[in-house]
Amino acid sequence: MTSTHQTGPQARPVRRVAVGEGSAMAVDTVVVDYGGVLTNPLVETFAAFAELAGIDAGDLAQAFLAATERHGETPMAALETGTITERQMVDRILAELPEGAGRILADGQSFGELWFRGRRANEPFLAFLRALRRDGYRLALLTNNVREWEPLWRAQLPVDELFDVVVDSHREGVRKPEPEIYRILLDRLGTPAQRCLFVDDTEENCRAAAELGMRAVRFADTDSAVREISALLHRPVAVAAGVAGGAR
Repeated sequence: MTSTHQTGPQARPVRRVAVGEGSAMAVDTVVVDYGGVLTNPLVETFAAFAELAGIDAGDLAQAFLAATERHGETPMAALETGTITERQMVDRILAELPEGAGRILADGQSFGELWFRGRRANEPFLAFLRALRRDGYRLALLTNNVREWEPLWRAQLPVDELFDVVVDSHREGVRKPEPEIYRILLDRLGTPAQRCLFVDDTEENCRAAAELGMRAVRFADTDSAVREISALLHRPVAVAAGVAGGAR
């Protein structure tokens, strides 16, 4: 499959900063996740979706678990690799909900439309990424995402402005933390893993990146992530804190 591939201005000087004393290679590329990093946390989006859909959040979580057990993979994993459609994913969830729950979805309301009502861009972290780009770092986006939702998430973010490369799981048929999607990313960047710093809110995704040789930062909140990234890139903390003020 082909990947969404964005190219930024070519005249930018590339900044190369050593990570750690005695580092054989210098980091010049920062790779970020989408959901929970460039957006508010997943738990907030999930809770907002449950309320909008009129489903108890506990019942919804249990339905996802039951569907996972029944089909051998999470509904979102199948959706994010393009092996099922959004409608098929909804049907898997509805089948596991208490009778009458999720009627709005059964009647045809788009899951994605409701989901994105509870999703907002993480503007402080986006501002930090803009500062990195101005300093000459290359930026890439590596996302587990959904075919039907691409217009929704792209409408929230300055994708073309920020990212040199975008690799999206639904286009590749493979998702994080599978090593293959990281290799696809590195191939499109044309750079070794040791030149990349990877930022994701999921531990297993960070571990997979580290196993391939990337430096990894587990994103818990914007302020701490900005501090950790800035330390690894030897950026002044004061600059980072100023960019990230007011983060969630």
